[in-house]
Amino acid sequence: MKKPQIYCIITLYDDVVGGSAGMEYIKQFKSRDMYRVLLMMLLDIVIIVFSVWFTHVLRLNRIIPLGESFLNIKFREILILVLLVEAAMVLAKAYVFSWRYAGFREYSVIYVAAFLGTAASFILSNVLLRDEASFLVSDYAVIYLLCIFGFTTERFGGSMLRILSSRIANSKGNAKKRRIMVVGAGDTGSSLIKSMKKVGSLYPVVAIDDDSKKHGMRVCDVPVVGGRDEIPTAAKKYRIEEIIIAIPSGKDSERIGIASICRSTGLKTSTVPSLYELASGKANINQIREVNPQELLGRSEKLIDGNDIFGYIEGKVVLVTGGGGSIGSELCRQISNYNPRMLIVFDIYENNAYELQMELKRRLPQLKLEVLIGSVRDRKRLEEVFSKYNPKVVFHAAAHKHVPLMEDSPNEAIKNNVYGTFNVADMCEKYAAERFVLISTDKAVNPTNVMGASKRLAEMVMQRMAHRQKERSVQKTIYAAVRFGNVLGSNGSVIPLFKRQIREGGPITVTHPEINRFFMTIPEAVQLVMQAGAFAHGGEIFILDMGEPVKIVDLARNLIELSGYTPDVDIKIEFSGLRPGEKMYEELLLDKQRHTATKHDKIYVEQPIENDSAILSEIYALRGRLSCEVPIYDEMIKWMNEQFEWNSSADQCDEKVTQEQDLQ
Repeated sequence: MKKPQIYCIITLYDDVVGGSAGMEYIKQFKSRDMYRVLLMMLLDIVIIVFSVWFTHVLRLNRIIPLGESFLNIKFREILILVLLVEAAMVLAKAYVFSWRYAGFREYSVIYVAAFLGTAASFILSNVLLRDEASFLVSDYAVIYLLCIFGFTTERFGGSMLRILSSRIANSKGNAKKRRIMVVGAGDTGSSLIKSMKKVGSLYPVVAIDDDSKKHGMRVCDVPVVGGRDEIPTAAKKYRIEEIIIAIPSGKDSERIGIASICRSTGLKTSTVPSLYELASGKANINQIREVNPQELLGRSEKLIDGNDIFGYIEGKVVLVTGGGGSIGSELCRQISNYNPRMLIVFDIYENNAYELQMELKRRLPQLKLEVLIGSVRDRKRLEEVFSKYNPKVVFHAAAHKHVPLMEDSPNEAIKNNVYGTFNVADMCEKYAAERFVLISTDKAVNPTNVMGASKRLAEMVMQRMAHRQKERSVQKTIYAAVRFGNVLGSNGSVIPLFKRQIREGGPITVTHPEINRFFMTIPEAVQLVMQAGAFAHGGEIFILDMGEPVKIVDLARNLIELSGYTPDVDIKIEFSGLRPGEKMYEELLLDKQRHTATKHDKIYVEQPIENDSAILSEIYALRGRLSCEVPIYDEMIKWMNEQFEWNSSADQCDEKVTQEQDLQ
């Protein structure tokens, strides 16, 4: 097959400049429409010839034939000008650009290339060849202006024609596409609209933005019809089938409010990833996901500035107990972003640990990672880990957490949560770890169940270890704890349960119509835990201001509506009664008067209660008799009942719940 003439032209230019530049251009051109490029070059040549002819007409002030008489007179000047201008255009890669999306930079390239080619032609004709019939400097200036006008018109006009033809073609295909409303007309919204126009089955019809300056404007040819208040009206007027929220940098409260308005339309609502997801590498700007439940809770995330975290994690060996769990795995993900010398995942459940191992190796192949199987109850195994790896930062997330299950197996809660915490904390002191951070829970405040009481005792163990170091005037390890409420989407939380019940057609089971809980996201909880390590000086319990608690029944209704169903019609809600040990409401502070602020306005520090030391003395006394497990744990449960004024039996729990209801 005969090669297009453009290859010959490029080869000729390459012979002039030497080297392999020409072959590189050929490779670039091969990936494009060769005949379109050839046509553009021929049009440029016509524009150059016409510019020379028109300049000659202006100079003589009369019309001269463009045919043989003119070409015979100016053939050499025209040939030199064409070759040099086109050579400059090729060397500047002006024919590689996609002019449909060209901007100032692309057009400035052809202006500079045309200038250099014209100037070189003047120098060659007037200086080197000394052609008396050549044009004057003023003539070359006019030729240059006419050329850039022609080049601009050619490219801009061609782009408009392609856009017009594409729009006509798309208008026929758009009838089969889903009609989309984009909320957010900023950079993210415009990028999303461009992506939808290029590919896929989504047709952006209108855009919404709260910035009144954008109202009435068009973003990528999509009209901005108003602010968030116009969402329901615009959805009906433009027959919208789906809404996409494109506000990754907006405040969480704003995203929540907008998501609620979108949800009220009854249309499927999706959103682009948040800034946290983008920054962490979990998503990219063109990914669209369903609205997460936390965006409908009515409170915003309080993410922490991570600048202080580098100071104690970078270059250190970091150990995460319970590293395969919901909180532990997210801790490992975020810790890996702070350049630790080594990350050690310690967990008794091998499946979760294995999945996390594969994820981290795939995402961060350069991370030095050790995944170890073992239990925090096993002091010998912990001794092996600490003696071999000597971790300097320890996050203790290993614990039993399910309230009803721990009511049935209280001994296991005490073994794991209390003495497991002591084992890890003791190893930190023995091997001079720099920091120990305990993951606690709001159920530790005025506990009414075994799990909550065991976590409160774990906090006391941590505080006693810190106090003991202060008594000895030797601080080997900084001890701290972080206490927070329910974590959305964690293993065993209500969100996965409700989603499964919705998939099965209902009903959704809620224990009590008035029961409420504090909620936070997993990334938010982990950010707080990591920030605590930077704030800690020894013995603190850090608490996050989590806003107002959310009724579980309201959360259930939101999830039903988010899934496209009507509560109590499509999906029923049934009340099953409070479970053993379950409270009507949770608390974050033992005493609201005994807390101080930190440099973060949403993080507080709870002061130790006066009887901590006495209680811990009992814990240490009981610890000395661990070899007689059953009597010890039975005795401890009895002692916990006395200290916390509760009983783990279902009858006692129901009696306490009844009292709470009577007070309301």
